[in-house]
Amino acid sequence: MADVNPIEVQKALKGAQYPADRDDLVELAERNGAGQDITQELASSSKDRFDGPDDVQRSVFGRG
Repeated sequence: MADVNPIEVQKALKGAQYPADRDDLVELAERNGAGQDITQELASSSKDRFDGPDDVQRSVFGRG
């Protein structure tokens, strides 16, 4: 995993409507100006759908 900051991930996903599909979150992060490191982490997630911000954090950072 790249050196991705959890706070930056949440900033990149500002305005997300959950539950959300992985591809929708990647697109939102890109529109919000997220760096390639964040969009790659989201895109490479093994999950296809997220129930909320905590679900994203667990998937990206392997917690929970």
